[in-house]
Amino acid sequence: MKVMLSNPRGFCAGVVRAVDIVELALKKFGPPIYVKHQIVHNPFVVKDLESKGAITVEEVDDIPPNSNVVFSAHGSPPSDYKDAQDKGLKIIDATCPLVTKVHNEAKKYSSQNRKLILIGHEGHQEVKGTMGQENMHLIDDRHEFDFPDWDKHSPVTVLTQTTLSVDDTENSINQIHSKFSDVIVRNDLCYATTNRQEAIKTIAQNVELVLVIGAPNSSNCNRLREVAQSFGIPAYLINTPEEIDMTWFDDINLIGVTSGASTPEILVQDVINYLDPEEVENVQGAHEDVLFTLPKELFKPGE
Repeated sequence: MKVMLSNPRGFCAGVVRAVDIVELALKKFGPPIYVKHQIVHNPFVVKDLESKGAITVEEVDDIPPNSNVVFSAHGSPPSDYKDAQDKGLKIIDATCPLVTKVHNEAKKYSSQNRKLILIGHEGHQEVKGTMGQENMHLIDDRHEFDFPDWDKHSPVTVLTQTTLSVDDTENSINQIHSKFSDVIVRNDLCYATTNRQEAIKTIAQNVELVLVIGAPNSSNCNRLREVAQSFGIPAYLINTPEEIDMTWFDDINLIGVTSGASTPEILVQDVINYLDPEEVENVQGAHEDVLFTLPKELFKPGE
């Protein structure tokens, strides 16, 4: 058996920043540190931080007054910030800067009296946070297109969830262009989403099966699985070696492996060690060197 290992894979800059924020908050303020929603969508990462004193909650109401809270990388609606302030919580914002960019775009184009369409997956935490910024219409590419009943000449700006399929998003944008004549499209898919999808496309053309390492609630991991499947080969989303069914590999000699932007590298190595392939070939795609700054409240003056 041979494994073709996709690069880039794993943690993006926004995830690194979010995890670092929780760890630095624990170091500076001591446990417990409450985390509003899973800091990133991976149970291994969440459990590791919880073992150090983080407590994950879904509602601000579940946090005791005057506590320290980290808002997750996916972003949150303004109402959550207001509720936290009303309870006297110290807020440390771990929202990915690329998600914050989408929020700022929503405010900008709404102030210009442009109607907003968000392409995203209903119920995802990032979508909840973005839709809370301004009034906007959601188009979910997993379902039949539900276009708003607006005049064809209405000025429309299209925003997107950052972790969607590149190809599906392009299809949605084309559909919107066919309905409205004045459309501004923002390029909101994040670099990590795009790079990982392009890398697995290269590998999927040459392998017989793909394993995507990551959590089932991770949007970008699910999109990687779908991209691989679009090449007509089996693709499975697993988080640990225990989820592998060895019958998948009957008569399979060449396997592609990648991981989503919220998956730690240790899980990838665990899977490769479990497979024990005769050869591992690293396939290099786009080079990534993105870094994000940390919130100033985590540092002492002068640091």
